[in-house]
Amino acid sequence: MKVISGKYKGRILEGFDINGTRPTMDRVKESLFGTIQNYIPESIVLDLFSGSGNLGIEALSEGAKFAYLVDSNKKAITIINKNINNIGITDVEVINSDYKEALKRFKIKFDLIFLDPPYNTNYIEESIELIKEYNLLNNNGIIVCESDSLDKIVYSNELKKVKEKKYGDKYIVLLKKI
Repeated sequence: MKVISGKYKGRILEGFDINGTRPTMDRVKESLFGTIQNYIPESIVLDLFSGSGNLGIEALSEGAKFAYLVDSNKKAITIINKNINNIGITDVEVINSDYKEALKRFKIKFDLIFLDPPYNTNYIEESIELIKEYNLLNNNGIIVCESDSLDKIVYSNELKKVKEKKYGDKYIVLLKKI
């Protein structure tokens, strides 16, 4: 697993073997970031189920202003910190927290939110409800959802699907505020 483009291109990321995580693989990440590239420059990013920090680090590499990387797994937090320290990233905050608690504490709005929770959960739906309740998405912001089933990507009528793509056994759905 590596950073695929931008200022950190080619840098190796650890964390493909963290128990309970499934890192977004390079070819999927390359396609995804090609799709969202216009949303990245100067954006404030939230990678809510961060795992290795892969998606948030890629966004920073491609010009995001700042990223918040959240995970409740202590081993994942250790790997995220190792990855950002090895690369020398400073425009990031790593948060070891349950996603519900993390969302409740934020007092800012995000331009780009990644939701790639464990597949056997309804965390996408719950996260989107909390993002709406706490008003955490900027008007022109997007939410990137990754799941093994489109049925788990449930969202309110205040969002619209702007893109959906299947990669092997996973789906990526981009949602935007209406």
